[in-house]
Amino acid sequence: MSPARTPDHPIAPLFLSRWSPRAYDASDLPVADLLTILEAGRWAPSAYNVQPWRFLYALRGDTNWQSFLSLLDPFNQRWAGEASALIFLLSDTVMPGDETRPMTHSKYHSFDAGAAWMQIALQATSFGYAAHAMAGLDFENASKVLDLPKRFNLEVGITIGRRAEAANLADDLKAREVPSGRRPLEQMAFAGPFPERFNVIAAE
Repeated sequence: MSPARTPDHPIAPLFLSRWSPRAYDASDLPVADLLTILEAGRWAPSAYNVQPWRFLYALRGDTNWQSFLSLLDPFNQRWAGEASALIFLLSDTVMPGDETRPMTHSKYHSFDAGAAWMQIALQATSFGYAAHAMAGLDFENASKVLDLPKRFNLEVGITIGRRAEAANLADDLKAREVPSGRRPLEQMAFAGPFPERFNVIAAE
């Protein structure tokens, strides 16, 4: 059984039940479920409502599955192959212009894409699936394999699937297959300017 996660202040249970496992059961994911999960990402907020995120996905066993898996680093390939879906989250680095502003480089595309990831993760969790975001990717080959336009940035890969027992993982991963904790809120949230007592830590 997973260890209990206890918040410092009351929050909705969904936020505590969401975590990032690596053990999946290799079951099929209905397309309708995947599209609903991506629909949640679609409704994320974004600067000027330009919605810079894009989702490229492969379902387990389809024609794109192996090429998508090949873009994960060796560590992630060890476990992600048992997931049911693999999504690559992209962001458009160009802020489109309108009658009030010219087209320019976006300062917010990665931030906005992160909001889309979080909504994907929470929707997956509410369906009883697990979602795990991965920064360990072969970014060098991704543009070619995914046929990315130059203006699009690959942010993360995301696995979706049903959780399996940790016993299915390699020995060195089993101990990591537990929900992680968080540092206390008092070390993250401050009234007023950044506290002097944390300046040394922040500079490291």
